[in-house]
Amino acid sequence: MPPLSKRFFYCQRESSVLSLFFSYPLNFKNMQLQQAQRSKAKIKIGLQAPSGAGKTYSALLLAKGLCGDYSKVAVIDTENHSADLYSHVGNYNVLHLEAPFSPERYIEAITICQDSGMEVIIIDSISHEWEGTGGILDVHSNMVGNSFTNWNKVTPRHNDFVQKILQSSCHIIATIRAKQDYVLSEKNGKMVPEKVGLKGVTREGMDYELTVVFEIDIKHQAKSSKDRTGLFDKTPEFIISEKTGERILEWCNKSTTLDDVRAKIRYCTSVNELTEIYNAYPELRNALLTQFTARKTQLTGTKSITTEKQSIWKS
Repeated sequence: MPPLSKRFFYCQRESSVLSLFFSYPLNFKNMQLQQAQRSKAKIKIGLQAPSGAGKTYSALLLAKGLCGDYSKVAVIDTENHSADLYSHVGNYNVLHLEAPFSPERYIEAITICQDSGMEVIIIDSISHEWEGTGGILDVHSNMVGNSFTNWNKVTPRHNDFVQKILQSSCHIIATIRAKQDYVLSEKNGKMVPEKVGLKGVTREGMDYELTVVFEIDIKHQAKSSKDRTGLFDKTPEFIISEKTGERILEWCNKSTTLDDVRAKIRYCTSVNELTEIYNAYPELRNALLTQFTARKTQLTGTKSITTEKQSIWKS
């Protein structure tokens, strides 16, 4: 049983376990109910593209649009100092991250950027955390014992990294390497590989965690594969610019009332969707905990545990 001075939130998706923890001292005198303002939430963007498509440059342009000041932008560079190639665009900051690319080192790098007063953090790229030297796949492949059981040891480390991104007080732009994906298809009685598009080099389902995901092709044309803002759903392919970041910032700054969020909770149709709402409004988790818990119970049929000082969601 966790201590009564902490409050925990736990949610499980169909495809993977997503641990969403938040905690705060139970000092009721300091608790305040306030209207939601989207400007207090920070956007989490993914840029997925093959090598040479312009992920880093596009991320820098987005960052400038989001904060208007390159001195408030930090690049966590895992790509052999590639971030330095664009120093002519502005006086942004660079943190060079080298192997081992463990989740803990990424978390430490994000913390350093936050503590330095950055407003936008570009993680270029998050693919190394999954597939790089010292990343999750590398660690898992070198573990002895049962492979399935070993995933229970490394998955929480990856989840901690994901939660660090989602709960960051900064806008975060995560670039994702992409490679050609294939499936086996039967032709003339033989199984042959067939190209089916690009696949991001990161854990499957990572796109569910982000607010917007842009896929960029080799001609630098972008399109949204996921868009919770609704800004790019019906937009044809385009080239990312500072204006793109400005549009997203404008969306972030539009006011959202407490009743708006209650309605989103009431009408969501899955735990995944409920989790996205939870991530989008961190400043209202205290005020809407009862609604989140009740809706989660309705969606899963599980019994919630709620006391005056403690509430735990379990699947």
